[in-house]
Amino acid sequence: MAHWGLAYIVGPNYNNPWELFDEQTMTHTLTESRKSIAAAKACMSNATPVEQALINALSHRYQSEEPAEDLYQWSHDYNNQMAKVYESFPDDADVATFYAEAMMNLTPWKMWDPNTGKPVEGSQTLKCKSVLENALAFVAASGPARHPGLLHLYIHLMEMSGTPEEALVVADDLRHLVPDAGHLKHMSTHIDVLCGNYQDVVAGNSAGIEADLKYYQINGGMNFYSLYRVHNYHFKLYGAMFLGQYKPAMDAVKGLRDTLPEDLIRMESPPMADFVEGYCSMETHALVRFGQWQALIDAPLPHDPQLYTVTTALAHYGKGIAHAALKNHSAALKSQQDFHNAVEKVSDERYIHVVSCKDILGVAAEMLAGEISYHHGDFDTAFNHLREAVRREDNLPYDEPWGWMMPSRHALGALLLVQGHIEEATTTYEADLGLNDTVIRANQHPDNVWALIGLYECYQRQGRERDARMLKPRRDFAIARADACIGTSCFCSMKKPTTKDARATEPA
Repeated sequence: MAHWGLAYIVGPNYNNPWELFDEQTMTHTLTESRKSIAAAKACMSNATPVEQALINALSHRYQSEEPAEDLYQWSHDYNNQMAKVYESFPDDADVATFYAEAMMNLTPWKMWDPNTGKPVEGSQTLKCKSVLENALAFVAASGPARHPGLLHLYIHLMEMSGTPEEALVVADDLRHLVPDAGHLKHMSTHIDVLCGNYQDVVAGNSAGIEADLKYYQINGGMNFYSLYRVHNYHFKLYGAMFLGQYKPAMDAVKGLRDTLPEDLIRMESPPMADFVEGYCSMETHALVRFGQWQALIDAPLPHDPQLYTVTTALAHYGKGIAHAALKNHSAALKSQQDFHNAVEKVSDERYIHVVSCKDILGVAAEMLAGEISYHHGDFDTAFNHLREAVRREDNLPYDEPWGWMMPSRHALGALLLVQGHIEEATTTYEADLGLNDTVIRANQHPDNVWALIGLYECYQRQGRERDARMLKPRRDFAIARADACIGTSCFCSMKKPTTKDARATEPA
């Protein structure tokens, strides 16, 4: 079974599907997997019946040392074999886990259609859900032990659904179950963030980072697992931004930067720059979120713009936003042009997880154009650009964290409110909070402090006292955890640059 395990782990998984394997990685994968399967079969006579079934099934995922024209056909063959193994051993939690993962790997990150909340056509979503739920129930009935594989996959399955809250209990079961597995300590936060549990997002990812740093201190950062550690920092930043907490946000930025070696980004096989360089741009998102205009202007550009293409483009975006907010119109226009020039140098292969960096920068382009127009007094043009930023953000592929770090609706709502467009600002905030059916479930950010502040003001200015009274406790709870400077859904609506220790409430 150790040989089986080596063959199992070298292949594709939900986060690393066949299409991400370059030629060198594919050659290594097929050579090593087939060698390990052969070794497993050579000593299989001593294995139990279920172990023999698992070994034989896995051989169908690696059928030749030359890759098939359609590698997913091998995955389908493997899945069909695992269905038979599951039929023979329906009460084996490990078998249920491997079978569920085989089904999920047929359509990775496409189990549900986020726009309809229904399973993607051709996926095995409902069968997978049934297998996992039956196994979870069986394990629960058998005693106090819980199975991390089942819990992990159930979270991944349900996060894209229209009802991610169905996995909250599963998330609670997993979050402390495997203390030194950083990825598993983090996994529950995929559900937490969708349900507005932003404090748990920060805490869970901090715990995951702590566990992953043990591995980092022994093995360094020159390995593929660095992507998982970066993911934890990225996720912690996302949660801290929704909480309105600057310090943990910047702690996450610093940790990400300090543990991501440039030599890893320069690695050619696999082409790691395409996978990780975009994460180096996260500081810009954080500084824009917290209105740190001068810090954005003063921030040095990457020393190698040919390598750090996304980071360079986002840096110019941040400088443009800052100059616009400070009414430095000509400087903002210069940064906008620098941004567009930098975007042209970003490769189509550059991604942040499953989201194209080009698509992310498309949101940035409209946000920047909107902010520049607004602060120059062209409000109609500004709002058209900001509405387009919202549309582009809504059309990004599903991901956790979301591909665009600061919801465009927060800027749109804040500036609409300043200009007296209360009705549109209201529906904008309600959509962001999930209080209307305007946007899909994955684009809703329940109980985030920014939109709660904005919506409460909208209700008050409309004289909707009952709605304001009902919203006030949720707003107050969120404010209690947020930094004292937060008094708007976007600092772009403030007259003065913000500080981190005094609530800014003066509108533009």
